[in-house]
Amino acid sequence: MVILKVAEWGGRPAKRMLDAQQLPINRVVISHTAAEGCESREVCSARVNVVQSFHMDSWGWDHIGYNFLVGGDGRVYEGRGWDYVGAHTKGYNRGSIGISFIGTFTTRKPNERQLEACQLLLQEGVRLKKLTTNYRLYGHRQLSATESPGEELYKIIKKWPHWSHEI
Repeated sequence: MVILKVAEWGGRPAKRMLDAQQLPINRVVISHTAAEGCESREVCSARVNVVQSFHMDSWGWDHIGYNFLVGGDGRVYEGRGWDYVGAHTKGYNRGSIGISFIGTFTTRKPNERQLEACQLLLQEGVRLKKLTTNYRLYGHRQLSATESPGEELYKIIKKWPHWSHEI
């Protein structure tokens, strides 16, 4: 699994110092960007730049809201990373890592590379002691009034070992 830092995907740095997370984290929130997907580093980088511009320029946020994004090319695109509070799930940003799959997964499934990259990222989080060994995994829709992460992706993550229906 490859994790591209913000500068590597052509992103901007945060406008100001972000709030630090209290590590290790016990909650992971999976979402989708609800936009077009991508299959190459170039296209995925462009998609992540669009998300960042929307979050920073339209919403006035200090940085891209997600901690990580996962592309259809099997790469992970770092946003705020492990150590900083995200802006992905109102009321649940502190103590959560937000991982967004690049694309829309209401009627189609993410590809295997994308699913595997996310699972490897979660394993890496535990290995680095950024995530607790018994972290809980949620679909964005469980914590917010949204269809995210899309029906097809939601069906998949509900089968993953750490998925939880208890909020």
